[in-house]
Amino acid sequence: MRVEYQWIAPERRSAPLVVFLHEGLGSLAMWKDFPQQLCEAGGFRGLVFSRPGYGRSTPRAPDEAWGVDFMHRQAREVLPAFLEAVGVNEPPWFFGHSDGASIALLYASMFPQRVSGLVVLAPHLFVEDVTIQNIEQARNAYQTTDLPRKLGRYHDDPDSAFWGWNRIWLDPTFRAWNIEKELGTVCVPVLAVQGLNDEYGTLAQIHGIAARVPGTQLLELSDCAHSPHRDRSDDVIAATLAFVMAAGRNP
Repeated sequence: MRVEYQWIAPERRSAPLVVFLHEGLGSLAMWKDFPQQLCEAGGFRGLVFSRPGYGRSTPRAPDEAWGVDFMHRQAREVLPAFLEAVGVNEPPWFFGHSDGASIALLYASMFPQRVSGLVVLAPHLFVEDVTIQNIEQARNAYQTTDLPRKLGRYHDDPDSAFWGWNRIWLDPTFRAWNIEKELGTVCVPVLAVQGLNDEYGTLAQIHGIAARVPGTQLLELSDCAHSPHRDRSDDVIAATLAFVMAAGRNP
């Protein structure tokens, strides 16, 4: 199994480490320069990688279908193995987007002593109608437009990335997917961010985190869709720096 990854400012040995977890169609390259911007602003170290099936990591086999528990398996099996393989021995901060945010929440619920805190952008706790409607639109776009070519800029095998994500989210059995009960064991600081124009989820997602994880900080952003780190990058960076600083003062 090949996993594409990149360190940011590894020479800052005593600085907080931020691990970036990408969205359901994301990759290392699709973050563009946001991880570098955040790490430079906060004086952090960073670790960015593409999950198997994405980017330059080993593609998903054409006949491999992901199960309803694919995010649980990422949190329980893939992420711990990757962190061990690259030598992460400290509790990092996780910065997750969309599916990556859900994986970060699940990891914190399973391994609470291995996490310093979470910044979760547009996380999914459960499946909403608006999510399915827009994932169906994405499927139509992939079949009828040049979306495969565009995704090919960021993935060695765009079919691996797209269909692995799209087919499980549109599988009728996935409608019952829900991680709200898992949040009961999350005991680290959480900053949850949602755009008010998010086409893949509503504020019920981050409000659900606040209802179950005491002390959760919420950031609701206007003029912002599913990718707050792109639409409102300055605000996300400022909020993340303030959050990490405050959490560091009150561990």
